[in-house]
Amino acid sequence: MTTIPPTFVPLTVADGIRVSTGRTPHKIALREGDRTLTYLQLRSRVHRVGNAALHGLGLTPGDHVAILSPNRLEYPELVIGLAGAGLAAATVSPRATLAEMSHVVGDSQARALFADPRLAAEAEELGREHGIPVVTLGEGYEAWLSSASDAHPGIVPDEWDTMVIHYTSGTTGEPKGVLCPHRSRTFNYLAMAAEYGSYGPRDHGLTIAPMYHGAGLSFTLANLFLGGSATILTSFEPERVLAALAAERITNTFMVPTHFHGLFGLGDDRIADHGRCSLKTIVSNAAPLSQAMKERIVGALGEDLLFECYGSTEGGVVSNLAPADQLVKERSVGLPFPATEIKILGDDGRPVQQGEVGELFSRSPYLFVGYQGRPEATAETLRDGWFSAGDLARQDEEGYIYLVDRKGDKIITGGLNVYPREVEELLARHPLVGEAAVFGIDDARWGEAIQAVVTIDPSGSGAFSEDDIIAFCREHLSAYKVPKQIEVTDSLPRNAAGKVLRRVLRDARKGAA
Repeated sequence: MTTIPPTFVPLTVADGIRVSTGRTPHKIALREGDRTLTYLQLRSRVHRVGNAALHGLGLTPGDHVAILSPNRLEYPELVIGLAGAGLAAATVSPRATLAEMSHVVGDSQARALFADPRLAAEAEELGREHGIPVVTLGEGYEAWLSSASDAHPGIVPDEWDTMVIHYTSGTTGEPKGVLCPHRSRTFNYLAMAAEYGSYGPRDHGLTIAPMYHGAGLSFTLANLFLGGSATILTSFEPERVLAALAAERITNTFMVPTHFHGLFGLGDDRIADHGRCSLKTIVSNAAPLSQAMKERIVGALGEDLLFECYGSTEGGVVSNLAPADQLVKERSVGLPFPATEIKILGDDGRPVQQGEVGELFSRSPYLFVGYQGRPEATAETLRDGWFSAGDLARQDEEGYIYLVDRKGDKIITGGLNVYPREVEELLARHPLVGEAAVFGIDDARWGEAIQAVVTIDPSGSGAFSEDDIIAFCREHLSAYKVPKQIEVTDSLPRNAAGKVLRRVLRDARKGAA
C-alpha cells in the first residue's frame, strides 16, 4: 500500500482557486458584461456549489452531472465547484438537438442537470426523460446556492479522478465521453504558463470559444488556476471581441479558425488599425489554420503573437508552433509540448523514417483516462499507454511536426493517395476563396473523385468561376490531386470546436447521388 507523504499537495482546479484567493482575495477573477466575481466571492460560490450538490441534491463523490449552457459567469464556478466535491460535469452543447442532448445526459449517467434559463424547455424534457433534478441558472440557482454552506466540502479528490467529461464531436461516429482527470487538466495549465508566457497572476484572458468544448474551458480555467483573471464573452461577435480587447488589458485569448475569418471579415485594415492592444498571446487550435490566414494575422498584428497548437480533448496539447516559426515552418504544428513525447508509426506499428507519413501517437501527463462506458473504444486509441487521435503526420529533420490529415479522410483516387488538407491549403490561397473543404466521393472510374466545397471571400474582387479555380489548382498540384468539381456554399458545417465536418458534406452528396 502506498503511503502519501506529508508534503503531498493535490493538484485540482478547486485547490488552485483557494490558493489564488489567498494571494489576491479582492482581485476580480471573472467578468461577464457588468457582472464580476472576486476570488473571495468565487471561492465562496465554488464551495457552495459542492456542498449544495452533495447535501441538497444528495449526490456522492464519483457521481456525474450535466451542464447545458452557453458561456456565462456561472460556468467556471459550476465545473470547479462540482469537481472539488468529487463530482464530474458532462458538458452539453446548447446547439445540439434534443436527441443529441439526451444522448450525452444518458451516456454520462448524469444524476442532475444544470441549465441556462433560455434552455429551460429542453432541460425540463431531459429531466423527465432521465428522471433527474434540474437546477435552472438564475434566481433558482442563486436560491439553491444560498441554502448551502460556503465552507470547504471536505472532499479531496484523487488526481486521477474525473474532473470533467467532454463529448467528442462525433466526426467519426457516435459522440464519446472523454474522461478528463484533475491531473491532466492542471498539468496542462502549468505547461501553458511555461510555453505561452501569458498565463499567470498578472494576466487577463478573453474567453471567446464555448466552454462546453474542452479547449474553451481549459484556456479559461488556466487563467484562474494560475491566479489571473478572465473576461467571458457570451457569444462570438467580431465587434464585441474588438471592443473587449480595447476596453480591458487582455493579454491572452484562444481562438479557432472560424473566429479569425469572422474578425478579418471586418477587413484587414480594420484589424491592423485597431492593433493588438495588450495582447501577448493568441493561441489557435481545434482545426488547422491555413497558411494564408497565418500570413494575414502576422501582417496585421505582428510576428510575435500567434501560436498554433495541435491536440485533442483526449491528449491535451500535443505540440505547439511558436510565433517565430509561423511563416518559416509552413503547415507545421510545431514541436512537442512540454513533458510530451511523440512517435510516428507506420501500419506495421514501427516508427517511420524521418519525413515519412505515419500515425501520430503521444504520451504525456495530459492524457485522458478513457471513454465513458467504452473500454473497447479506449483500447483502440491506446498503444502501450500512447494515445492516437487517428491523425497522420510527418516530422522534419529538426523535429517539427506536420499534420497530413486524418486517417479516415485520406482519398484514394486512381490508386493514388491524396490528403485533403494539401488541396484545401492551396484553395485558401486563391483570392476569391474564403474557406475550403475537400473530400472524396464514389466514382466508377477513379474509385474516389476529389470534390471541393468553398466559400467566397467577401474581401475578394471579381466573378467566381469554377473553371478558373480548377485551372488555378492545375498550376500548383499534380493532375490527380485536382478537384473534379467545385461547389460554392455560404458556410461550411462545423462542430463546436470549429472543425469542418467533411463527413457531413460527403454524406450529403452520397444521399443526393
